[in-house]
Amino acid sequence: MSKIHIPTPLRQYVGKQSSVDVPGATVGDAMNALVAQHPELRRHLYNEDGKLRAFVNLYVNDEDIRYLQKEATALSEGDNISIVPSIAGGAA
Repeated sequence: MSKIHIPTPLRQYVGKQSSVDVPGATVGDAMNALVAQHPELRRHLYNEDGKLRAFVNLYVNDEDIRYLQKEATALSEGDNISIVPSIAGGAA
C-alpha cells in the first residue's frame, strides 16, 4: 500500500481525511484506486479525456513524477504520493 496525501481543498471529497492508503504498482494504479474509492475526486484531478489536469502535480517521496516515468512511475510498499495543486497569482 502507498499513502496519498490529500491537499486541504480536496479533503471534502475524501471524508476530510488528510491521507488515503491505496494499493497500486504504479502512480497511475494508485490514483485509479483513489478515484475508485472517492469518485467525486475524479473531476477535480482529471479532464474529460481522462488525463491528469495540468495544474495537478504529483510527487512520490518528494520527487516530481514529471521527471520520473510520470504515471508509470513504479511504487514500493510504503511510498508517499503527494497531490500538489499549482498556485498562480500574486501582485505586480
